[in-house]
Amino acid sequence: MDDINKDPFPPFKQVECAPRSLLARAPGTQPFTRPLVLAIKTKTRAKREKGETRGNLAVPRAPAQAGNSSLETFTTLQKESCHRLEYLVERQKQLCLLSDRVLQVLQTGAGQAVEECQHQFRHSRWNCSTVANSTDIFGGVLKFKSRESAFVHALSSAALAHAVARACSRGELNECSCDARVRKRTPRHWQWGGCSEDIRYGEMFSRDFVDAKEDKDTDVGLMNLHNNEAGRRAVRSRMQRVCKCHGMSGSCSVRVCWRRLPQLRLVGDALATRYEGASHVKVVERKRGKNIRKLRPLHADMKKPNKTDLVYLEESPDYCEPNDELGILGTRGRTCNRTSAGLDGCRLLCCGRGYQTRVRDHEEKCRCRFVWCCRVHCEICRYKRDHHVCN
Repeated sequence: MDDINKDPFPPFKQVECAPRSLLARAPGTQPFTRPLVLAIKTKTRAKREKGETRGNLAVPRAPAQAGNSSLETFTTLQKESCHRLEYLVERQKQLCLLSDRVLQVLQTGAGQAVEECQHQFRHSRWNCSTVANSTDIFGGVLKFKSRESAFVHALSSAALAHAVARACSRGELNECSCDARVRKRTPRHWQWGGCSEDIRYGEMFSRDFVDAKEDKDTDVGLMNLHNNEAGRRAVRSRMQRVCKCHGMSGSCSVRVCWRRLPQLRLVGDALATRYEGASHVKVVERKRGKNIRKLRPLHADMKKPNKTDLVYLEESPDYCEPNDELGILGTRGRTCNRTSAGLDGCRLLCCGRGYQTRVRDHEEKCRCRFVWCCRVHCEICRYKRDHHVCN
């Protein structure tokens, strides 16, 4: 759908992307099933061990100075930062060394994934809560091959592809730039211009980085690879074409268009819908010269999942009661909606334990009016509101 928007991104100097050989899987990579978002915990802990602040986790950019000493020092710092992340497999450390800004992009993608996950599950029994002082940011919840694990892997993969493509268009990564391939198309009534965000490179980097941890010969690896790809496809299928008109006196004699990434919230909403309709599958092995392992519906009367569906192998654990071993906080003390029949309703969220109603005093500004000149005067209104809390 075409729409009129702000000026497109200013044109960047085209930079050749890293050769595909640089992004090839390194031999001897060990399987690892934790999702991308775990990089946050690792990097934060590494920074604390060195006594650094808990802010920007990227390698500090070296100041522009003459001589080779500062460059050598900066290169050494970058290598140390990448190799210090103990949860990265060797292939991921190689990708980390491609650019001094890769760590910051990884942090951005991981942080956006956690934030979006907590938004989508804010009314659910498991609200995507994180666990402090743990190497597993979601505790042991992702050890289960459940719906929640499928959603987190898909969202993590999507968020990284989104963050990398956005960084490319902003000129923050040296290995990529705007997507020049779209200009090869020749539309009739408009022309390509501006800076189209390169979702192809974002997908390629996300696939190479996130999938490097997975082993397709295991059941959980096969499931995670499927969900990772579903997350990336959710971003690609929602790319938008944005246009701007040019002409005399507001006419649209020339229309220039470019491709823009969707908001991550739209991707999260789409994956949340896929989560609700996720397919319960099993791994089937077929011998045709060599073993072929595929995911198939658990029951024959169930629909076969496509490449955009989320799949899971196990039912979810019990999120109603606290479980310290798994990092599950339970739903006791959660605020519920007494009149809702949905997931946020007291009947479902409180798991049948009932709820308490507490009356709280609230204050807010009201009856605001403009006073000449030049301020707004408001009164303070006080009222009582019922809050319902799960037993």
